[in-house]
Amino acid sequence: MNDLFSKTDYSLYSNSMSFMRLPYVRNPVDTEADLVVLGVPLDMATSGRPGARMGPDAIRRASVNLAWEGKKFPWDFNVFKRAKVIDAGDLVFDCGDAEDFTYRLEAATNEIIKSGKTMLALGGDHFITLPILRAYAKHHGEMALIHFDAHTDTYANGSAYDHGTMFYHAPNEGLISPKHSVQIGIRTQYEQEDHGFNVINAMEANDLDAESIVIRIRDIIGNKPVYVTFDIDCLDPAFAPGTGTPVCGGLNSDKVLKILRGLAGVNIVGMDVVEVSPPYDHSDVTALAGATIALELMYAWASSREEQ
Repeated sequence: MNDLFSKTDYSLYSNSMSFMRLPYVRNPVDTEADLVVLGVPLDMATSGRPGARMGPDAIRRASVNLAWEGKKFPWDFNVFKRAKVIDAGDLVFDCGDAEDFTYRLEAATNEIIKSGKTMLALGGDHFITLPILRAYAKHHGEMALIHFDAHTDTYANGSAYDHGTMFYHAPNEGLISPKHSVQIGIRTQYEQEDHGFNVINAMEANDLDAESIVIRIRDIIGNKPVYVTFDIDCLDPAFAPGTGTPVCGGLNSDKVLKILRGLAGVNIVGMDVVEVSPPYDHSDVTALAGATIALELMYAWASSREEQ
């Protein structure tokens, strides 16, 4: 009888509450772990279609399609044997209060880092990256940014709480170095003359092979600590229709995954996957893409760790 309730369950649809069926721990700070997954269900800062607040839940549910594999192909190790990873659920904040949200996310991230852990955030709209970077900069100083997106998010004409202005504010606050940062997949307008960031636009990225892109990324970031942020709209809408600001002409999922695998050994100190908006994708392929990218980031982060 006990087996009815204690048997390990690998079926796709039962008990899919945590990312990759990881242990669910609401207070991650006092728990022994190396990496914390934190959901950030925000879409107050969207300029297009809302719905990204439902992204963390959708990514978690989609991740059960990946959990059965053990070590993910084509990696030669199991990330969960190299690192202890937990899911801390979602950040709690006062609905509609952007100032309260910003404070709480920065404070929660800071506590996680102070406890010796790193964090993978599941968004939520892309504004979440700014308070996260503020917390990381307190511990790592000025960082390099690897930014996958259709948009540069460096626009100065938005509000303080806007998913298109984070990388205007972050360099001004000394959080990231544009000279050592790279934006991949860009295919919307920006001020190219005084942009500051290195850009591999979508047309270039689609023409180059993944290895060439990885070489350029590594040359740009140098030896700085690296934060990786992945806006799902970097992918073409054919591969990720469920997002608030889709733009045609993006990268395909195969190339993106090859680039992420090429980041093995890079000093990744933090990462996020943002802008998955389930209402615009009835088949959940966008959530699956988000879950797969999050898992690949975990592997890239853990690639230089020793087996536990």
